[in-house]
Formats: sequence, C-alpha cells, structure tokens
Amino acid sequence: MSDREPPGSSGLARPTRILLTLAAAGGACWTVWAGRSLLGPLVLAAALVIIALPARKPLDRRGTPGWVGTLVVVSISWGILLVLAVLVLLALGQFARILADYAGQLQESAETLESFFRSLGFSTVSMDDLTRAIQPSALLTTVFNAGTQLLGLGTAVFFVFAYAMFLGMDAARWQNPPAELAEASGRRLQAFNRFTAASNRYFLVNSIFGLIVAVIDGLALWVLGVPGPFVWAVLAFVTNYIPNIGFVLGVVPPVVLAVAVGGWGLGLLVLAIYCIVNVTLQVLIQPRFVGESVRLSVTLTFASVVLWTTLLGAVGSLLAVPLTLFARFLIIGGDPGARFAQWISGDDGPEDPSPRQLPS
Repeated sequence: MSDREPPGSSGLARPTRILLTLAAAGGACWTVWAGRSLLGPLVLAAALVIIALPARKPLDRRGTPGWVGTLVVVSISWGILLVLAVLVLLALGQFARILADYAGQLQESAETLESFFRSLGFSTVSMDDLTRAIQPSALLTTVFNAGTQLLGLGTAVFFVFAYAMFLGMDAARWQNPPAELAEASGRRLQAFNRFTAASNRYFLVNSIFGLIVAVIDGLALWVLGVPGPFVWAVLAFVTNYIPNIGFVLGVVPPVVLAVAVGGWGLGLLVLAIYCIVNVTLQVLIQPRFVGESVRLSVTLTFASVVLWTTLLGAVGSLLAVPLTLFARFLIIGGDPGARFAQWISGDDGPEDPSPRQLPS
C-alpha cells in the first residue's frame, strides 16, 4: 500500500500539536452546529442511501443498467423517509388527543409525584421544574419540537429528498474505484468499506430489533389498556436508535400515562414489562449482532450521543453511532500510525492489509 506519510515531522512541539488539534476540533464542531440546518438533512439522506444501497447488488450482478440500480436505491430511500414521516405524524396526532383527553389525570399525577418527592426532602425549586416538565402542555411542546427536527419539516424535506437522489447517483461510482486509485489509496478505501458496512449493519440490526421491541411493547400496552399503544410503539422504535439513553426516553411517557390512568400499580407493571423486553433484546441479544461491526467503546458511544445531539438536534441523536464511525474514518481511517487511537476508540481488530471492493 502507498498510504504512508512521507518521512519527517512538522517541527512543532507535541503540546503545540495537541492544542492545534483541539482548536481544530472545536472549530469543526462549531461549523457543524452553525450549519446544522443544512447538514442535518444531508446526514439523514446519507443514512437512507446507506440503508438502501445493498438493494442494487443483485441488480448489478445480473448486469442490469446502472441507472436502474440508482433508481431503486433512490426510491427505497424516499420510501423509507415517507413511511417514517407518516408514522411519526400519526403518532404525534394521537399523542395530542391523548394529552387533551387525559390532561386532568396527568395534572393529578404530577401533583402526587411532587408531593412524594417533597416528602423525601427534594428542594422546592427542583420539584417545580419537575412538575413543569411533565405538564401536558410541556410534553406536547417537547414532542412536537422533536418531531419537527426529526422529520425536517419545511424546506429541509426538499433537501433530504434532493440529497438522497444525488447521493444515490454518486454511490454507483463510489462502488467501483479506478484500479490505480485502489492501489494508491487501498487503506483508505478499506477504511471506507468498513465504515459503510458497519453503518449498514447497524441500521439493519437496530431496525429489526426496534420493530420487535415496538410490537411487543405496543401489544403489552394494548392488553393492559394503556391509551395510545401505537404512539408508544412508534416511540419505542425511534428511540431504539439512540444508544444508552434511548430506553429511558421511550419508557417514561407510557409509564407516566399508565400511572395517570391506572395508578402506581399499572405504572410499575408497564415499567417492568419494558425493562424485561428491552434489557433482554437490546442489552443481551442485539449487541451480539452489531457489536463486532460497530466497534465503539461504551464511553465513546454515550459521549457521541451527547455531542451529536448538541450539534445536530434530534437527527444527531438518532445517527450518533454512524456519525461517530464516519468521524473516526475521516480522522484515523487508513492511517497505519493511528493504531493506538483506533484501539482506544473501541476497535480491537487489526487492519486487514488486503484492499476490498466497496460494498454494493
């Protein structure tokens, strides 16, 4: 391979290089945050294309014209976006009706919870903040704000569809790099190969397990008589893409509503069912399918959720792991001298010296 850097050093002291690196990282984060209205739709479209890209592999194998494969990839990307948009909008509509129908019970539950925590010695200020956070109006505002960011309402929708189309066209060219480029930049192409393969597997596994979790949770809530099981099933599916804290975000609203309509016994039963289902599937089983592909440390995964949510909002929280994989590819991908950085980020596997074809 010829990805080696030429011998020599920059002549800068190590502390100076570290400070310059931190300054560059800070500038990059500020740039992403400042341009989040444009970058959010772009990363969402890229994720949709990565998910749809394997669909063109059998077409290319049969010798189908390239434009047919591109059309299939773009159509699948647009279809996924439309289905998700319809599901989320339906869930938001039902949630608004639930808040209107059970506003009184939620208010009583908030007051009961406030009294309970006050008896434990929590301060008045903190409890006032808590009760305001679970008021029906506050919950509705929070959910609609998240839905607006997630769906990219308005002009952002146009950019998502446009980016998905353009990325789908370019993907066909990226899959077949010229021979001289593959020879000169074999390590970089291999690193890009690992990034796309890991991201695709991450999306696939999370979608399958998210659907399983959503169906089980929704059916359990329906059997128990908790209002809006479809809403909470959609929420469970969406939050399955958020590592570490997604379970908490998905369980709190149905538990609060269960307490409001059926008392603490029903609320604790819902919490127990969620814990059993989610811990069994998301903690014990799901990592076995996706862990070897992602290869991110637990600490880095959690930090990535906080970072990308701050920079890109709801889209960043859902795509935190693929975005971190892409950042690792840009920073250390293909660099044989960055083995320590690769290892400390959670990737214990050695680099495969042989170049590979980009995934189709």
